[in-house]
Amino acid sequence: MFERLPVVFRSAMYALRGGFLIRPLAIAVVFGAIGAVLSSLEESRPEISAWIPHTLFPSNEDPGVAQMILSSVATSIMTVVSIVFAILLMTLTLASTQFSPRILISFVRDRTTQWTLGVFLGTFSYCMAALPAARSLPHPFVPIATVTGAMLLALVCVVWLIYFINHISRSISVNHIVDRIARETELVIDELMPNPRSSLPLPDQSGTPPAETGSPILSRQSGYIRYVDINHLVALAKAYGICVYLERRVGQFVPAGVPLARVSKSEHVSSDHALHIIAAFDIGPTRTLQQDVEFGIVQIVDIALRAMSPGVNDPSTAITCVDQLSRIMILWISRTPPPSYYYAPPHVLRLFVPWMSFDGLLDTAFEQIRHYAIADIAVSLRLMRAFNDIASVTQHLDLRTKLLERARRVVTGCAGHLTQDELVKLQQRLAGLETIIAAECQMSECLSEKVSIVRGANDDGMG
Repeated sequence: MFERLPVVFRSAMYALRGGFLIRPLAIAVVFGAIGAVLSSLEESRPEISAWIPHTLFPSNEDPGVAQMILSSVATSIMTVVSIVFAILLMTLTLASTQFSPRILISFVRDRTTQWTLGVFLGTFSYCMAALPAARSLPHPFVPIATVTGAMLLALVCVVWLIYFINHISRSISVNHIVDRIARETELVIDELMPNPRSSLPLPDQSGTPPAETGSPILSRQSGYIRYVDINHLVALAKAYGICVYLERRVGQFVPAGVPLARVSKSEHVSSDHALHIIAAFDIGPTRTLQQDVEFGIVQIVDIALRAMSPGVNDPSTAITCVDQLSRIMILWISRTPPPSYYYAPPHVLRLFVPWMSFDGLLDTAFEQIRHYAIADIAVSLRLMRAFNDIASVTQHLDLRTKLLERARRVVTGCAGHLTQDELVKLQQRLAGLETIIAAECQMSECLSEKVSIVRGANDDGMG
């Protein structure tokens, strides 16, 4: 049970950042506690009320006025909350139908919306908690400071409502939606891949595990792998004297009863040990942006495909999505990929974790858009520019070659659907990318020749 606490805690923290339950509820509870504590302190220490100017609350001897103010603020705030919920539901419905159902996660994680609900519900809780303190029997008492705080909170709510309406009107803009998804995806890359990529070629570690993968550990539930506690798995594998090979990567769906991982030396793994290994996985019904870079890309691609559908026919939105996808890929290609092999101690393999390769990420980002944009010159040209932009920030010839392959697919796919003039524009951009790669190849060959000459001179000198 306790082995799962780190994963449960991380999942709870992720839910805290995104959702209409935890943060608004916490704000409402805090505001309610402030109202109750402040009114109680004001009754035990009457000097607190002396700090409030008489002009702000002239009826400081009439409990009925205080009760009326607190009840009026509470009832009006609940009316505003219903309006906020109506606006929010309308926005979510519009966004899900016009763009993609998967972007609702981004809206739910919006902190402005969460704070709006929290402040309104908190003001209601504050008034309700302070209302019993304003009484006529057994002796009259008016919580002047508490009532003044309620009036100030009411003014804050009015200003906040105006800000919220302005925020919602901006947040349903497709440019803001796509930019927010791209920023959240970049945060995942920053956490998962913090180190810059070296200029030296790196081995691709995103492939298949070693051939000898041992006995399977079956998944106990169906869902998407949302997070893997790598450090915990390495520690468990070292403690049990085994090696763990993950069968599915983060973001993939795993049905119950299907192997989630495989372990070597299965005789060392009891049923309790298998439960401890399973506890290192966070599996749920929906994908999240905890470790899943591909999910952010999928959301943007969904918006682009919806924009290019015949019923919408909005190439400008698709171009915006291509721009944001290139931004994500540029950041990804500039970072060192996460390792797939984990050793403890050194040279003793303990864990194999598959990750999305550059080829897979590139296909996810651009291949479907390329397929549906074969008759759209504007989107196809922007795809070519994206490939050129990505190629310009990397010095790795193999990565540039993969980008060139995708660019050639764009030109080949559009050959029978565009006019000759439009096709010439695509070919010009393809030629520019080929020139960059050809120059890089020549530089690599020259460098290799110089290295060979130096080595030959050193050999002659030693002889």
